[in-house]
Amino acid sequence: MKSNPASDFACVPPVTLANHAPPDHRPLPQRAGLGLKPEHFAHIHEHQPDVGFFEVHAENYLVAGGPMHHHLTRIRECYPLSIHGVGLSIGGEEPLDVDHLDAVARLVDRYQPAVFSEHLAWSSHGGVFFNDLLPLPYNLPTLQRVCEHIDQVQNRLGRRLLLENPSTYVEFISSTWSEGDFLREVIHRTGCGLLLDVNNVYVSGTNHGRDPQRSLCELPCHAAGEIHLAGFAEDVDAAGDRLLIDTHGAPVAEAVWALYDTALTITGPLPTLIERDNDLPGFEVLQQEARLAEQHLSVIAAEVKAYKPCPHTKTRYAPTQEAAA
Repeated sequence: MKSNPASDFACVPPVTLANHAPPDHRPLPQRAGLGLKPEHFAHIHEHQPDVGFFEVHAENYLVAGGPMHHHLTRIRECYPLSIHGVGLSIGGEEPLDVDHLDAVARLVDRYQPAVFSEHLAWSSHGGVFFNDLLPLPYNLPTLQRVCEHIDQVQNRLGRRLLLENPSTYVEFISSTWSEGDFLREVIHRTGCGLLLDVNNVYVSGTNHGRDPQRSLCELPCHAAGEIHLAGFAEDVDAAGDRLLIDTHGAPVAEAVWALYDTALTITGPLPTLIERDNDLPGFEVLQQEARLAEQHLSVIAAEVKAYKPCPHTKTRYAPTQEAAA
């Protein structure tokens, strides 16, 4: 028997954002940032490039010392920082790994980033960590588990978490919510925010035969605190249909830039990260993409004075006839 989203939504009161207020620190500027890579440490130290912020993957720094911390400490003195977790397994069926969470908390305490984020996905089971961010069914058991895990993370870190919408290649017949409604209810129950990955919206929408513009507008973009942009690879699936793969190994595609413009008209200007983890080019190439993102941000900053409702959908959740039955 399917759960009733309309009644499920009413059973848990929302958590106020004040419960997870971050420590006193500078917020990320409404500029473009870059993922911080060891290949670029020397360039950054020498040239102090004009970049809005840097983002690091938490799991690369979960040790007490060493050269990675040496470089990150120097860079943190000059730039705002965002920390992006990839291993907490927020959607996992098992309890969170408390040792891993404690290590992340120590890292966050050490560097006081403006933002900490994680993924709506799972990546570990039975003590085994997988090198993938795996998808979830959007139903009541998953919702309860994800919310419990987010509450645990936010309470341990003493701050609000931004939860990233995933790139997906399969969907579950056991899902009773759309991704947008699921994320909206997670945010309502936990007080977390959204890390809006525009490339993931485009990849998932295309892979599932949906209009990415409409998929974007169904997300709780009002809760977004940061945006990610990245490149994808293109293939075909077993049926010969177009298949996009979120590789972070190419420049941002024109279609994703167009979707980014739509996102900004909904959210207003937000800190925007250019993600590049594979086939890494020189720093100047990435910095040029960051400058392009800032051009888009500047246009929106000049044109958008307040929040604009999405032109494609209602901005407030309304249960479907099936859900309300």
